[in-house]
Amino acid sequence: MRIEILEFAEGAGRARGLTVIIDVFRAFSVACYAYDAGAIKVIATGGINDAFELKKLYRNSVLAGERNEKKIEGFDYGNSPTEIIKADLTGKIMIHTTTAGTRGLLNTSGPGPVITGSLVNAGAAARFIRNINPEHVSLVAMGYRGEESADEDLLCAEVIESILRGTEMNFDKKISDLRHSSGNRFFVNENLDFSPPTDFFLCTLLNRFNFVLRAVRRTDGNIELEKIDV
Repeated sequence: MRIEILEFAEGAGRARGLTVIIDVFRAFSVACYAYDAGAIKVIATGGINDAFELKKLYRNSVLAGERNEKKIEGFDYGNSPTEIIKADLTGKIMIHTTTAGTRGLLNTSGPGPVITGSLVNAGAAARFIRNINPEHVSLVAMGYRGEESADEDLLCAEVIESILRGTEMNFDKKISDLRHSSGNRFFVNENLDFSPPTDFFLCTLLNRFNFVLRAVRRTDGNIELEKIDV
C-alpha cells in the first residue's frame, strides 16, 4: 500500500486511489457530531447560494457552515461542534458548506473511494482503508482556510498513516500541543462566540466515533456523506 500525503484543494484534485479529505478544525468533526445528534443525512456543498437552494428541496433540513470561521447569515448553525451537540437533529438533513473541508470534497475527481477524515474518527478511517486494502491511499490535509498548512490536519494524516503501517504510537502529547499552535485560536477572547474552547476539545477527542463518512457525488454535483460503521 502506497500512502501519499497531500495538501489543500489542489492536493484533493491530484489525489489518487482511496482518498481521505481531512479537516479536523472543524468541518469533518462537525459532520460526525451531526450524525451523532440524529441527522439522517449530511450534504456537503460549495457555495452559500447552493446551500439555500438545497434547503428548498428538503423541508426537514438545516443549514450549517461558515465563512471566515463565522456562522453564515441565515444559517441555523455555524461550523461548530459545540452548537451541534446541543441540537436535536433527529430526522434532519444537514446541508453543510465550509471554506476548506467541503471545498476539498468537491475538488476530488478520481475514481477511487473518498472518505472524510478527522481526529474523532481517525481509527475508523484506518480500519475502513485496511478493509479495502487499496494499492494507493491519498491523505489530503486541507489546512487552515484551505490555504495554509494546519498542524491538526497533518497530525490526523500522521495518525492514520501510523495505523496503516502498523507503527502506532501515543499521540496524546501531540494532540494536546495543538492548543498552543493551530488550536490557539479557540482560546482567543474575540473568537469565543463562534470558535469556543469546547470546539477544540470536541475536535481532538481521538477515536470518539466508530464510523466513517463516505462521499457520494450527487447528480447535482453536491456530495452526500454516507455514514458507514466500521
